[in-house]
Amino acid sequence: MSPQPAPSARRAVTQLDHRLEAVTGHDIDTLWAYRDRGVLDEPHAQLVDRHRTLANAQIGVTFYLKLLNRLTSGEFPVDGALFVRIDRTVDQLEEAADARDTAARKVLAALEPIEAAAAASTPDGGRLSTDDRAALLAIAGGAKLHEHLLTGRLSVTASSGTRIPYPQMQQLEHAGLIVRDTSHPVHAGQPVSLTDAGRAALLDARRTSATPVPKSLARPGALPSTPAKRR
Repeated sequence: MSPQPAPSARRAVTQLDHRLEAVTGHDIDTLWAYRDRGVLDEPHAQLVDRHRTLANAQIGVTFYLKLLNRLTSGEFPVDGALFVRIDRTVDQLEEAADARDTAARKVLAALEPIEAAAAASTPDGGRLSTDDRAALLAIAGGAKLHEHLLTGRLSVTASSGTRIPYPQMQQLEHAGLIVRDTSHPVHAGQPVSLTDAGRAALLDARRTSATPVPKSLARPGALPSTPAKRR
């Protein structure tokens, strides 16, 4: 019987993890937990479901790669039986890699529309100005919108003491980057926080000096080329 990948208690890391985290503002474990609790909308739920399939496929790749390394480590006698096992493992590794790559393409198909929507909602075609970035950084640490009881003037104050002009807050709110908790009265202070798109935009702004994230990967997480199947 062909060896099967053993169950893993730890989630496999995939090459697309960072893109999911960037566009949603949550780490992978949090996204999976949200999916289990049924709090994600349909596009994000589908994305997480496909990512889970990808992570499971990555476990198979890792298993057969480790098995191949063990078979070629010198632990076993070099004979015909070993060559048969190596041939079979190489074939299984290639099949696992193909399944992983198919799963990755499905993740990309669900991910790219979400990335495009997040980029379209950011000011200046997805690029934050210095002022907007500073405002989002301040709001990320906690902020409240207040209304002066006597003058009726609105102002946003972050917990750090930074004041954000109300018109700028409105611009960020209309762009879908921040949201205020309207369950609190304005005179008592309405909490203002970043949306998923706001966190993604802020993360992208922090990474502007880094290598741009590729829009598509022909073979995400691909291993170095393996020998062709032996017949």
